[in-house]
Amino acid sequence: MTYSQALEYLYQALPIFQRVGASAYKADLSNTILLCQALGNPQHKFKSIHVAGTNGKGSSSHMLAAILQMAGYKTGLYTSPHLKEFTERIKINGTEIDKAFITDFVIRIEPKIEEIKPSFFEITVAMAFEYFAQQQVDVAVIEVGLGGRLDSTNVITPMVSLITNISWDHQDLLGDTLPKIAFEKAGIIKEHIPVVISERNALVDDVFCEKSLATKSSIHFATDDWKVSQVKDCYSVMHKGKTEDYVLDLKGDYQRNNLAGVLATVEVLQRKGFHIEAGHVRQALKSVINLTGLKGRWQLLGTKPTIICDTGHNEGGVREVVTQLGKQDYAKLFIVWGSVKDKDISAILSLLPKEAYYFFCEAKIPRAMNAGELFRQAAAHQLKGEVISDVNEAIQLAKRMSSENDLIFIGGSTFVVAEIEGL
Repeated sequence: MTYSQALEYLYQALPIFQRVGASAYKADLSNTILLCQALGNPQHKFKSIHVAGTNGKGSSSHMLAAILQMAGYKTGLYTSPHLKEFTERIKINGTEIDKAFITDFVIRIEPKIEEIKPSFFEITVAMAFEYFAQQQVDVAVIEVGLGGRLDSTNVITPMVSLITNISWDHQDLLGDTLPKIAFEKAGIIKEHIPVVISERNALVDDVFCEKSLATKSSIHFATDDWKVSQVKDCYSVMHKGKTEDYVLDLKGDYQRNNLAGVLATVEVLQRKGFHIEAGHVRQALKSVINLTGLKGRWQLLGTKPTIICDTGHNEGGVREVVTQLGKQDYAKLFIVWGSVKDKDISAILSLLPKEAYYFFCEAKIPRAMNAGELFRQAAAHQLKGEVISDVNEAIQLAKRMSSENDLIFIGGSTFVVAEIEGL
């Protein structure tokens, strides 16, 4: 079996949430537990940090991994979904998982796959745990896939848990109110394990407080102690009467929402014996992209015209994207936009700027919303444009129609961003 054949086997044999949606979601941990038991429970052989949230968990995970790397720790990082290549999901010190390991793992575990019939995500989680254990990482940052309580990653016992943000997403699976969604995210809070909450939210704070009380876990609302303000390209952070300035290479004003949570999590790790100096933090935050290879977060792809992409795709994420767009200088705004069909996008469409000209497209996955249907729904929100189904054809047309002082934004779905040629 070659690497390509191993991946093809996983894609064909297992249900993939990113491609087909809710039918691939397994609302329990039994498959993951069985897989981990078959591997000798690798998730217990390394220290970990668990990160959940509606928005910001990916950026926060990469920032934490960069800081730990800069401090000299051999650091694993598990995130999902990938944009271009499967190996992006599993990294150690920014280096993607070895393809030979993936092939060997699939060959070894194939009998268990046939027996257990896990989801694609369940297998990738087990693979990450096995890889981190085999490579003897000092610590691994583990990003939740969906929710938290019943997410496959929730078999770890972390040093600290971080919950970044609660907003509307996956209501069909996580609940139709913010407290219900928060309850699922709070499921990563473990007995006697400290938890950091990046942002306060009066609608859901009690959910986290009740869970921390029930689990006897210390809870830290980051923004109570870390006051973050933005001055041009610098973030000024006040903590315990002292002010520290940080420059982030991850662009987008919404990173201010993640920074407090990351810094509070680092403080918890320091109290647990991790040697992380202030200089490590400052230097790492300047170099997250280089250290970890993160893509798709307010990423500049070109100039004259300015071309930017971002993977924000739910109501909270799109709200931040639109706010950021409002702060840019441009003559005309062109937006290449796609979505998935298994969510109500009316609230998202209502947020989008009406002065922009849109190219409605669709990613090459079964979950993608038909570009014509997206155009129809967008028209009801006074959004004007045309249907160009292929993502890259839409981008090329936007380039031809724009001048050097214009801005082209590409987003609406992680899978639209994933199809950008040259990303």
